Amino acid sequence: MHWIRRAILATALAGATALQATAQPASPAPSGRFIVVLDAAHGGADTGARLASGQAEKSATLALSVRLRSLLSARNIAVVTTRESDATLDANRRATVTNHAAAQACLSLHASESGSGVHLFVSSLAPAPATNFPAWKTAQAAWVTRSIALAGALNSALLHAGINVTLERTTLSAVDSMICPAVAVEIAPARSPDGKVTAEPDDAAYQARVAAALVAALADFRTEARQP
Repeated sequence: MHWIRRAILATALAGATALQATAQPASPAPSGRFIVVLDAAHGGADTGARLASGQAEKSATLALSVRLRSLLSARNIAVVTTRESDATLDANRRATVTNHAAAQACLSLHASESGSGVHLFVSSLAPAPATNFPAWKTAQAAWVTRSIALAGALNSALLHAGINVTLERTTLSAVDSMICPAVAVEIAPARSPDGKVTAEPDDAAYQARVAAALVAALADFRTEARQP
């Protein structure tokens, strides 16, 4: 996840309680549906990081996207994906697909050998009022508060599943142009209390455990969003 590693990290979030195929143009989902965009990072010529297993990050993120799509669909949550295959996409294209989908949430999926558990990143843009014509690269400013709330829901579900969570804010090249709640989710190895790796980011069982927690959080976020 090189683009996040190169970003200048802003102040870390204080904690959970502080958190309130070549891609085709996405077709708008039926009105009234709760729509989630899954953005599998990297792809094509951009392989991303190399995991300890030898697998490229781009493959691990696509596998997680496929798993999440299946689980979300089973809960009757509409899903739009930025890529369904080993395709090269730039940040602008990822944001364009997400915005065209009129999504209620976007998860930008990454994998890393650094740290442990799951890292949740929210844009470091300062909150700003919504405008009729949001500026590219700062559009997320109007959604930062909701993105923090989404990260809080994800954090709670992951902790409930016994998964270590790290919360941070940073510059996010694709997310910063999105007009919906959006969080970058980076899976790092699962580790024992003494730091020994117990599961790699591309381990199927580990991914399934993380995916189940993420889906539970999105289902709760959908319920909260529909409340008056």
